[in-house]
Amino acid sequence: IIKSTTEIIKYNNSPVKTEEDRFSKPKPPTAAVPPEVRSEKAHQDDMHKPTNEGKGDTGKPAVSVLLEGFNKQKAVDLLYWRNVKQSGAVFSSVLLLLFSLTQFSVVSVGAYLALAALSATISFRIYKSVLQAVQKTDEGHPFKAYLEIEIALSQDQISKYADKILLYTNTCMKELRRLFLVQDLVDSLKFAVLMWLLTYVGALFNGLTLLILAVVSMFTLPVVYEKHQAQIDQYVGLIRTQVNSVVGKIQAKIPGAKRKEE
Repeated sequence: IIKSTTEIIKYNNSPVKTEEDRFSKPKPPTAAVPPEVRSEKAHQDDMHKPTNEGKGDTGKPAVSVLLEGFNKQKAVDLLYWRNVKQSGAVFSSVLLLLFSLTQFSVVSVGAYLALAALSATISFRIYKSVLQAVQKTDEGHPFKAYLEIEIALSQDQISKYADKILLYTNTCMKELRRLFLVQDLVDSLKFAVLMWLLTYVGALFNGLTLLILAVVSMFTLPVVYEKHQAQIDQYVGLIRTQVNSVVGKIQAKIPGAKRKEE
């Protein structure tokens, strides 16, 4: 009895192997692998890993890449004619579109542009199909690369531009409220004079003519200012001094028109 009791106590104190421990294979010690073999294996694993270097923004939609690529510096280079071909193409295209709108309606101009684009693409597609049939080649659709480009805007892009539009809209509304409710008498008088001058401008030109003049000024005045900056700054300074003196005299005569010192 004492012997059997001793054997039972030894059996209970011994570590019991679970089913996973019995069937699991022993892991080889890491020290058994030479360091040269481990470094070579790690180098091979790094070579087999897919890398995204050199791919650029292929995963982004084309519209997002285009909007991100066109920043303030690109606009300045365009207006200052840094690239003559690019600036000339944009300038001539915008002017041609605006002159077309002066002769035809917006619907007609849009329809003619769509017909011109469709005529070009359909003719090119038929030409490539005939060429493939004659030469017995299998090149596929000529616009296949462009059809596979993603052009959808992402939710983040829409939210970003919507926030900018909302910010500009709120700023304009606050400024108009300040001017029309005469928060500052001088600023409201300046705004009234500007609107009075625009009545004469509107009697001489329509909206499209003003837009054409604005486009021509955008592509000509920056270049002229860059070449004759010193003389233009001198004359602008004289004009500004005269305007400030006239405004100061008006403020002195009109009660309540003096600005509060900040």
